[in-house]
Amino acid sequence: MTIGIANDVPLALEALKRALALAPQHRVIWTARNGAEAVQKCAEALPDLVLMDLLMPQMDGVTATRRIMQETPCAILIVTVSVGTHAARTFQAMGHGAIDAVDTPTLGHGLLRETAAPLLAKIATIERLIADRQSGRVSRTPFSKRQPLVAIGASAGGPAALATLLQGLPKDFLAAVIIVQHVDQEFAAGMAQWLNEQSALPVRLAMEGDQPEPATVLLAATQDHLVLKSPTRLGYTPDPVDYVYRPSVDVFFESVTQQWPGAVTGVLLTGMGRDGALGLKALRNKGHYTIAQDQATCAVYGMPKAAAALNAAVEVLPLAAIAPRLIHLVEASP
Repeated sequence: MTIGIANDVPLALEALKRALALAPQHRVIWTARNGAEAVQKCAEALPDLVLMDLLMPQMDGVTATRRIMQETPCAILIVTVSVGTHAARTFQAMGHGAIDAVDTPTLGHGLLRETAAPLLAKIATIERLIADRQSGRVSRTPFSKRQPLVAIGASAGGPAALATLLQGLPKDFLAAVIIVQHVDQEFAAGMAQWLNEQSALPVRLAMEGDQPEPATVLLAATQDHLVLKSPTRLGYTPDPVDYVYRPSVDVFFESVTQQWPGAVTGVLLTGMGRDGALGLKALRNKGHYTIAQDQATCAVYGMPKAAAALNAAVEVLPLAAIAPRLIHLVEASP
């Protein structure tokens, strides 16, 4: 892949260049000393991927991510010193369309190869996301209304979209809500806490053996796939081990299709790639109601676009309309 690097710290920039040299199939086409320069260079020579620092002079990485996704969209990976320390800024950048985040590699005797491994693994995943090309069709079927569950999938742009959606749900919302967001497990707990602060509903990480409960939001917590292991119990599985999306929305939606005994509303929000499209199709084929976020309100119109192309969504809605629609559907359930 062609790569642009936005980082104002010479030592960090050198570490990134040396880390990328360990994977010679990738090529750095430019570097930028601040966010404004990164925005300009994306307009002049758009790379496949931008490695974006968060803290830079003149324009920070959050603002630069927003500007790039508005003006010249491309894949953006947040690479900064201590992602955990800057969790709030990281979620803001992901809300504007950044795909993921990882710590900056460290220079030093024997350290580079070890500390570069997480970065190179994420770049390899993003390369596969960009290359992902699948297709299919789906037939229309009616919606069954009972024992409501809202199953939500999201990726790039998801944190902000999820916060907006959850802010629209009342504290006495009668459905259980389960979310699979593509996020590294090292800051899944921070994301759950951040969403909990935005929501009238309690938000917490889904644990092995948890039972979905009305008016409670559970968030996938690990790189293993969250699934319904029985009609009433959640759990995690590493399979499929070679799946590019972790945790996978498709795997979760498929398990819901097979296990949940009552009505489901499937929601697919902003994100790069196609994860969740086939799972949303399976939910609709089973007779459940399905919603995809529309292009105008997506930070990255990849996953919902794939679902729309499959005719997997009963409705394609702007983000602000999804929570009111969920309330109506749940209240209409017997």
